[in-house]
Amino acid sequence: MASSLRAKVLTSLDVRPALKIIWQSSPGLAIATGALLILQGLLPLASLYLLKLIVDAVEIGARSGAEGAGGGQGFGDVLTLVALAGGVALLGNFLQSASSYVSEAQGFLVSDHMMSRLHCKSAQVDQAFYEDPRYHDTLYLAQQQAPHRPKQILDALTQILQNGLSLAAMGGLLFLFHWAVPLVLVLAAVPGLYVRLRYASTIYRWHLQQAPEERRARYFTWVLTHASYAKELRLFGLAQLFMERFDALKGTLREQLIKIARRRSLSELLAQGGGTVAIFGSLAFIAWRTVQGAITLGDLVMYFQAFQRGQGFLRAMMQSLADLYGNNLFLRSFQEFLDLEPTVVGPKDPEPVPRPIRQGIALEGVDFDYPGSERETLRGIDLTLRSGETVALVGENGAGKTTLVKLLCRLYDPTAGRITVDGVDLRQLSVDDWRRQIGVVLQDYSQYHLTARENIWLGDIEKPEDGPEIEAAARAAGVEGTLQRLAQGYDNLLGKWFEDGDELSVGQWQKIALARAFLRRAQVTILDEPTSALDAQTELEVIERFRELTRGRTAILVSHRLSTVKMADRIIVLDGGRVVEDGNHEQLMARPSGVYARLFSSQARHYRD
Repeated sequence: MASSLRAKVLTSLDVRPALKIIWQSSPGLAIATGALLILQGLLPLASLYLLKLIVDAVEIGARSGAEGAGGGQGFGDVLTLVALAGGVALLGNFLQSASSYVSEAQGFLVSDHMMSRLHCKSAQVDQAFYEDPRYHDTLYLAQQQAPHRPKQILDALTQILQNGLSLAAMGGLLFLFHWAVPLVLVLAAVPGLYVRLRYASTIYRWHLQQAPEERRARYFTWVLTHASYAKELRLFGLAQLFMERFDALKGTLREQLIKIARRRSLSELLAQGGGTVAIFGSLAFIAWRTVQGAITLGDLVMYFQAFQRGQGFLRAMMQSLADLYGNNLFLRSFQEFLDLEPTVVGPKDPEPVPRPIRQGIALEGVDFDYPGSERETLRGIDLTLRSGETVALVGENGAGKTTLVKLLCRLYDPTAGRITVDGVDLRQLSVDDWRRQIGVVLQDYSQYHLTARENIWLGDIEKPEDGPEIEAAARAAGVEGTLQRLAQGYDNLLGKWFEDGDELSVGQWQKIALARAFLRRAQVTILDEPTSALDAQTELEVIERFRELTRGRTAILVSHRLSTVKMADRIIVLDGGRVVEDGNHEQLMARPSGVYARLFSSQARHYRD
């Protein structure tokens, strides 16, 4: 058990990952930090030795004066030594200021570097990770700890090295006095180190165990403060409910932390008692040796100061060691996040994406289940989407339409079967190259709080941001008039997160999302419920433009409004994750007992009523 604990501690004190991060973010400042800590580590020894010389010179001068020899010459020596000590102190002040500046600048660089790595990894992980609560726990800990932990590790390591150098100097000086004194100095600090390491480990385990609850509290804060919940909170009177839940949850977490802190404080009190006994015991021993005439008064001051400072250096070093241990434990969460490996990846030597697509896209025996779900989502899908045709996917909620779209975009891979384009498995293509061939508007499209022009341009950032294609896409989506009426036109900020922004209606935001898809002019265009927030007349106009823009290219339309899908070349009907019907509108309506005919008749009756 002891060897296991020792191995755990040594593993947690491995600072190489943190040092690598620090070096990558700011190599020049890392070198400056090393130079400064060496100078600051050795400076206390020079200061202490000068203090001894001052005391001895004063003693000699006083003795000379008492003997009538005159102390003028001796006082001049004292002044010289005081001036040197003052110079050392000024140098120490300069080094401290320089160290503070370097530390602060390095902190900014390290924090930004860590956030960049966090953002990069977040963009790389699969969509499936967002379906897993454990991923959100890992992400939460990484977000909370990553920006500041490496800098804290650097600070702790710097303090360890700097205090270690000073401690070595003090220890060597005390060893010259008596070999047992530095040994007492070290032994007195061991209980305090043990308490701090144990507390750091306890806090780390607590954060791991309570990450879901901390994240839940953060969610309540999000609900209480985010604009998307503001209306319902007020209309349904929910604010007090969520505040009470937040307070109750945070109260429980807070009590647990206070209990841990109380145990730590009591343990530290007992550990500090041993250090106090060591200080005064050593003082008595040094004073006894002085009274015996073994050392001078200056030696008494120097050795006692050396012991006191040595204990201070050792205590600071032990605290830094505990901080290093604790910070390194928390850095594991960030490293675990970085170690996540996506499963939707392309091969090392991908096949070229067909340009143009000639045969089409084929799904062969495709099954799919969401990770961690026992519910069957797609089963036995055999389907060919021919090049240049417009295909509509219809079915009731939960039939698998949006999941099929996600597979075609390769946000997921099938759990069985395969999807091919012109006979080539999607898994043999570069993920990025394939996605560049797709223009898509999803149900949960994003609203970017950027300018209107930027919102559309994000559909294809390889095009010039100020090119005429932006306005052409806006016209195609039917949002041109709305944008022209804004105070700054296409350069107007959208949304209310930033000053001078204008909020759009849900339907207008949806048209912006459509414009993004139209800008891309991709080989495959997918619209997943693209007109759900539009009125019937606008919906008809958008669909007609959609037909014009995708003429000669593959288009996939997902919609609950069956009046919208009549224009499709083919209509694929999904039910329970399986393809149950395939044909055009007239063919499917000729089957009065079929799923499509039943759904269409039900909607038509609703409109007639």
